[in-house]
Amino acid sequence: MTKAELVIIGGGPAGLAAALSAWESGVRDILILERDHQAGGILNQCIHNGFGLHYFKEELTGPEYAGRFIEMLRDTDVRVRTDTMVLDLTADRVLHTVSPEHGYEAIQAGAIVLAMGCRERTRGAISIPGARCSGIFTAGAAQRFLNIEGYMVGKRVVILGSGDIGLIMARRMTLEGAKVLACVELMPYSGGLNRNIVQCLNDFDIPLYLSHTVTDVRGKDRLEQVTVSKVDENRRPIPGTEMVFDCDTLLLSVGLLPENELSRQAGVEIDPHTNGPVVWENCETSIPGVFACGNVLHVHDLVDYVTAESMRAGKAAAEFLQGGERTGEAVPLEPGSGVGYTVPQRFRRDAADKLQIFFRVRRIYRDAFIAVYDGERRIARFKREHMAPGEMENVAIPAMFLKNITGGPLSVRIEED
Repeated sequence: MTKAELVIIGGGPAGLAAALSAWESGVRDILILERDHQAGGILNQCIHNGFGLHYFKEELTGPEYAGRFIEMLRDTDVRVRTDTMVLDLTADRVLHTVSPEHGYEAIQAGAIVLAMGCRERTRGAISIPGARCSGIFTAGAAQRFLNIEGYMVGKRVVILGSGDIGLIMARRMTLEGAKVLACVELMPYSGGLNRNIVQCLNDFDIPLYLSHTVTDVRGKDRLEQVTVSKVDENRRPIPGTEMVFDCDTLLLSVGLLPENELSRQAGVEIDPHTNGPVVWENCETSIPGVFACGNVLHVHDLVDYVTAESMRAGKAAAEFLQGGERTGEAVPLEPGSGVGYTVPQRFRRDAADKLQIFFRVRRIYRDAFIAVYDGERRIARFKREHMAPGEMENVAIPAMFLKNITGGPLSVRIEED
């Protein structure tokens, strides 16, 4: 068994930022484990721009954004081990890995940062009926085929789901010469950022059908047709509303799931709302010395937010290694009316000068308020002109507001009056 002071699982934007932050905080034995051939994670296939506006104050492509962190890490002694799969993680922070270079190996870590990212929901997860023909891809898989492997996945395309990856692939396929016939969304609102709806659909005259879904797939060897139907308020197809599209490709952008098999193996407590770990304000999970950040914690819409969260996790991991486990009065934090989840799920009253809360709303709101309650007593309120499920929200509660709370639970609610 080998040893490492800090092991980071995942070499994407979260893992790279956590490593840099831990190094800047004084940790000198840092090992990043990445299962792909190179570091950078999902950013390597995101060749469009729009990254880095918050963190670097300039517009970058995905590979450029990842490259900035890779370059910064070259000035450190952080070890990045690629082509390495983590097979198992135990509660006492032992990792079992396998790689072509090192074979099977067990690593005892002083602290661990979980930064495994997320995965896409597939056709099987949403039970699309119809033939089992080729030509059906998740949007992320199609993006990798096109942008990294150099394969054109189809010529006549229907996209199910309006998440950001699906919207971006609508534009990308169009620019490569494909005809995108429609983007179909089950919900009455888009799941992506508004800027992507404008730049990826509206600018290319691609229709967006809200409250619609795919109800049939036809094809012998390759996809030939999909049937799209309007759905009612209970998301059930309405007979007589069918539209048939002749196409050879169906892309699925139907949600992302945090990649937490290793977390569950170790016994990390999982939040059923986020499908990610339950964490404290410093990104520490229910297992002391194990931290989580990025899309493995909750699905983000901007990589800049992933970076900020991961820098916080890396710093916290360094503090754990240097001073041991934190103590303090625990206060639970929970979603209230109109809110789908909150991160963190609990915090220590005296842990920081402010409490940063991240969450998503359940539906579209205009001219509403974000209210934070201590039991039934409101302690803070923030005005928002627009909020949507596809855009992550956050508020910062100053420490002075937290000194007189009763011990919780604190809740975040949406108020429209």
